Amino acid sequence: MAISELDLPAGVVARQLADGTALAEGLAEHVAEVLRQAVEADGLASLLVSGGRSPIPFFEALSAFELDWSRVQVGLVDERWVAPDQDGSNEALVRRHLLRGPAAEATFLGLYQPAATLEAAARQAGRALEPLKRPVDMVVLGMGEDGHTASLFPGSPNLAQALAGTCAEPCMAMLAPVAPHPRISLTWPVLARARRRCLAIQGISKLETLRQALRADPLRMPIRAFLNDPLEIYWSP
Repeated sequence: MAISELDLPAGVVARQLADGTALAEGLAEHVAEVLRQAVEADGLASLLVSGGRSPIPFFEALSAFELDWSRVQVGLVDERWVAPDQDGSNEALVRRHLLRGPAAEATFLGLYQPAATLEAAARQAGRALEPLKRPVDMVVLGMGEDGHTASLFPGSPNLAQALAGTCAEPCMAMLAPVAPHPRISLTWPVLARARRRCLAIQGISKLETLRQALRADPLRMPIRAFLNDPLEIYWSP
């Protein structure tokens, strides 16, 4: 199967890369150019990225680009509810692999908040994102084999509200079905209304998940809610 064989919605662009290295480098070049243009046009650029191990090569490639990083805001599409000095923190991952070298000058807007409850932490995270430039200039999403993106998991109690176009909360409490940590996720209005969006996936199994998601209900496979224009899909076998 190739990504060109998928029946993608109008306006969705698919790019097939040779391997993971080519994907990371191609995506980094594209994101860097979007950020550069935003800084030139507005004096400020905003970028939201996904956590996990898969984006590390992309982070490291992007960190090497010469931009006016002091005018770039970097944030996450989701976070485990753990402190940045604990295992599993997406913030720690971004700081280690992206906010280094030239990119160390960027402003990071984190989601972790040490509140009494997960719900209170999500509300505080939303307030912490108030300085974020919106619409966000670039959002880079990933996708799990269950069709989740960010921490918008099938079966999570708040999923329907988080995917609603009328959702007034920028962040919501989410529960992963098997992972050990509760999550905080950005909601559909923040993510889907970005000026530019990319979805980065690797492997035949993820391509099959994407094929299934194109025909699925977003509540069953939440990535479906984001498979529309503007979206560029970066995929490698």
